[in-house]
Amino acid sequence: MSIDQTVALLQRIPIFARLSPAQITEIAKVAEPTKFRSGHRIIEAGASGEAAYLLVCGDAERAAAAGQLLPPGSLIGELAMLIDCAYPVTIVAKGRVLCLQITRPAMHGLMLSDPSLAEALSQHISERLRKAANGLMRIDRLLAKNDAAAATCARFPVWHSAHLSAHSGDGVAPQVQRMQ
Repeated sequence: MSIDQTVALLQRIPIFARLSPAQITEIAKVAEPTKFRSGHRIIEAGASGEAAYLLVCGDAERAAAAGQLLPPGSLIGELAMLIDCAYPVTIVAKGRVLCLQITRPAMHGLMLSDPSLAEALSQHISERLRKAANGLMRIDRLLAKNDAAAATCARFPVWHSAHLSAHSGDGVAPQVQRMQ
């Protein structure tokens, strides 16, 4: 795979999209082609991550989501090329797979020689964290609304059943009373 082909692949990855052509070319130079055979684990959940893998060709899937294939162009284990972290999921090769491996030591070397690269990557990760935090806050608000609605509904059956008990057996059909 030529440097130009590798650069073209890297430019499509969101974390690299804002980088200059020179920065992407430097990343392409340190990206190592890595092959996996069918059934081999590309990354394993809980294992210490040392690299990210850009899926170039072949099929891979999350072990916990059999049948849901990752498309070529997927960046697997993205954070591991930047920080010390454990891989969150297991990704398994389905058939022959070619990836570009981008190691943390290689990226750290590039960031030391070009601090603007570190800044651009940091901004991208910060934006993703901000979006994730906003999404969690939306979910929290929805859950709070659901909890409030459930609490309101939970009070109604108690009042309603007490009303029915008070009027049962007297031959008169209970009527719903308006709450004021």
